[in-house]
Amino acid sequence: MSVFGIETEYGISVHGDGPAAGLHPMHWSNLLVRTYAELAGAIQRWDYDTENPLVDARGFTMPRDIADPSQLTDDDSMANLVLTNGARFYVDHAHPEYSGPEVTTALDAVRWDAAGDRIVHAAAERAGARLGQQMRIHKNNTDGKGSSYGTHENYLLARSTPFHRVVVQFSGFLVSRQVFTGAGRVGLGQHSERPGFQLTQRADFFESEVGLETTLNRPIINTRDEPHADNRVHRRLHVITGDANRSEYACWLKVGTAGLVLTAIEADLVGDDVRLAKPVLAMRSVSHDLTCRTLLELADGRTMSALDLQELYAAAVATLIDQQPERLHNAIEARELLAAWRETLAALRREPRELADRLDWVAKLTLLESYRQRDGLDWNHPKLALIDLQYADIDPAKSLYAALVRKGRMKRLLTDEEIDRARLEPPTDTRAYFRGRCMAQYPEAVVAAAWDSLIVEVPQRRTLLRIPMLDPLRGTRKHVGAHLDAHDDIGGLIVALGL
Repeated sequence: MSVFGIETEYGISVHGDGPAAGLHPMHWSNLLVRTYAELAGAIQRWDYDTENPLVDARGFTMPRDIADPSQLTDDDSMANLVLTNGARFYVDHAHPEYSGPEVTTALDAVRWDAAGDRIVHAAAERAGARLGQQMRIHKNNTDGKGSSYGTHENYLLARSTPFHRVVVQFSGFLVSRQVFTGAGRVGLGQHSERPGFQLTQRADFFESEVGLETTLNRPIINTRDEPHADNRVHRRLHVITGDANRSEYACWLKVGTAGLVLTAIEADLVGDDVRLAKPVLAMRSVSHDLTCRTLLELADGRTMSALDLQELYAAAVATLIDQQPERLHNAIEARELLAAWRETLAALRREPRELADRLDWVAKLTLLESYRQRDGLDWNHPKLALIDLQYADIDPAKSLYAALVRKGRMKRLLTDEEIDRARLEPPTDTRAYFRGRCMAQYPEAVVAAAWDSLIVEVPQRRTLLRIPMLDPLRGTRKHVGAHLDAHDDIGGLIVALGL
């Protein structure tokens, strides 16, 4: 089964003298999200009753009294919106976060992720105008001074797949995929204490192979067991290793290849011989190697490069496509992904600069090297750090990535019109369709929302009703579209659905 989702925490800053000067970024983020509520009319309540982020896939629940506060997510004082496109937009500690709706293809994951950039930018422009100060939003993962914030991916897995297989067989993929998923970063080390450039924003911040935390002692394999679905059937793998991609192509590869590899693991087509001996060390070694050729030690004593390891995973996916196509939700996209994946690996072997129009780290490095050569800059020059930041700016007028797009130097997979539609409309083939349509049609009736349910007020019954949504592939346009089209009031919809 292929159901994906991307969550992005954005970097935020406010410039100039004014009422926001000196405030904690948490307050800026809260203003940003609340401002979008005024723009879009979204409700400001998330239902935390069905969530428990302390359940561990290894078979235990961490007690709340020993959990770090950053692991707890039930803060009703912060703005928390449910949007008409089925997404969630809220404050995650000090950062604004956009969690895209559930989708079934990698291209749709890219589409609704890009829609999030436009949502956040619109809110920033309005909030900045209100403050009389400039609010800057960056789609990156570190401030270069020791802080890191995440871009998380979510993949629906069958609970019947033993979790230890995911640990043993997937960590090597996450470590080695950095060669095409990295967003590029100026500075080495968590505090950029060493000059240089690396493939990723996140690699230096991982400190263990397996664990429950996401904000401290970060693990390569996160064990949070919170499926937001029927937990007898499903498991949600919460992947926290990825970078925030501006490139549509890199984001498509990131989510699409991961989904295919996880499907191959479910099909028992990936062996234990891909496990790395020291995955945390390997994570940093891959990110710091611009040639992509550093040899990594595997648990069985062999050595191979990240590209070699990726080719093993690609071979397993090829077998999946050829021998078990019934496991694929979208066989056409799977074949396209496999071809693009192999083409990318081959180009990285030949000359990474061939991919300057597709991979963020190569595009960014190409820009930086042009400035270095023109102005004779060393890697510790502050101008290079500024260029790194400007690449990630989501304001089209200031973003270096957007400038490359305008010049035709970045490969696009989507049109601006498609992304704008996704800003308002939900996917049609997951439960996000029902959630988004209810938000658009019955905003006054929706009291609260979660990923796996809606709480609505039914005037005819004078009571609140929780509508369960435990199957991510129910509540689609095919299932409920006609009922939603036929009923302008929530009461009529509830009767039509037999609830």
